[in-house]
Amino acid sequence: MTYTASTHVFQLDEIDIDAHLIALAADILRHGGLVAFPTETVYGLGANALDEQAVNNIFSAKGRPLSDPIIVHIASQLQLTDVAQDIPNKALELAVTFWPGPLTMVLKKHHQIAPNISANRDTVAVRMPSHPIALGLLNAAGIPIGAPSANRFGRPSPTSAQHVLEDLNGHVDVIFDGGSTTIGLESTVLDLTGEKAQVLRPGGVPLEALRRFLPDLEFKPQYLSETEASLAAPGMLTKHYSPNAELRLFLGDEQRVVEAMQQSAETLLKAGKRIGILASDNEAMNFSEQFENNDNAYVVALGSDLEQIGAHLFAGMRELDNHHVEVILVHGFGSEGLGLAIWDRLVRAAEGRVINI
Repeated sequence: MTYTASTHVFQLDEIDIDAHLIALAADILRHGGLVAFPTETVYGLGANALDEQAVNNIFSAKGRPLSDPIIVHIASQLQLTDVAQDIPNKALELAVTFWPGPLTMVLKKHHQIAPNISANRDTVAVRMPSHPIALGLLNAAGIPIGAPSANRFGRPSPTSAQHVLEDLNGHVDVIFDGGSTTIGLESTVLDLTGEKAQVLRPGGVPLEALRRFLPDLEFKPQYLSETEASLAAPGMLTKHYSPNAELRLFLGDEQRVVEAMQQSAETLLKAGKRIGILASDNEAMNFSEQFENNDNAYVVALGSDLEQIGAHLFAGMRELDNHHVEVILVHGFGSEGLGLAIWDRLVRAAEGRVINI
């Protein structure tokens, strides 16, 4: 049965946080309810990570498969031993450097964590967010909070409270509106349970930064189906982060890729399709000029650098969905820094529709 609730939206100032509202939400979490809150990456849908039924409410509200694990959020490094056990020294070293922040580490799970958090595996994905509202809620609740992205399963991740409301109105008790998230891409997931550390999902902490501590660290993409018995970490499904429209991802030499996108757009428009284009600021200007007289073409400018593009990617997908486009065209933005995380999200959103030029 789908989790239902009367949804209340509260605006919070991250500099002057309303302690009364935080206490109210913390009490809801302790009693099995759901609270959506901003982090530096995306908005999370939180529940008591110690309460199996509360965690089940997350799966119910999102329509999320039980095989897809949920990240556990903690308020301090000291709380790590309440969530994980047999913690390697490297994890402690990384926590000192990257927490609070967008790094999730997969460790051996503490027995008190609800088994359905991690699809009944003996591991747990854990991180400490840096957003003041998230930390305030975690501290007030006094419990670890399990929180995937606060959206319907498979949809583009929410980077604003409005995105959460669009997907989960009536399925979450409280939504804290803390404005748009800054990174806009989920955390990097690093598995430290095997013989060799492995990135399972690129994200807000680039591989280059982690390689200062783990020189041989690699990311080997794993695209799994919902029928897999259980996933090692969140965000590993082939179809994920997807808009309603069909997304086509173009890869290759930038100039040739842009030309191919322009040709593809012309062909689709002649066929009567409503199209959307996601592009950097300069490219968006050129696309807008090309299609300025066509009411069936919509262009969204994502920004001028990787940080801006990453921050606006999911919001751009949702904006084009609101225009009811049928096809979205976008190209990759390299594999350096946040470019790798952007590429990973686009590959999954494209569901195999990747055109190599």
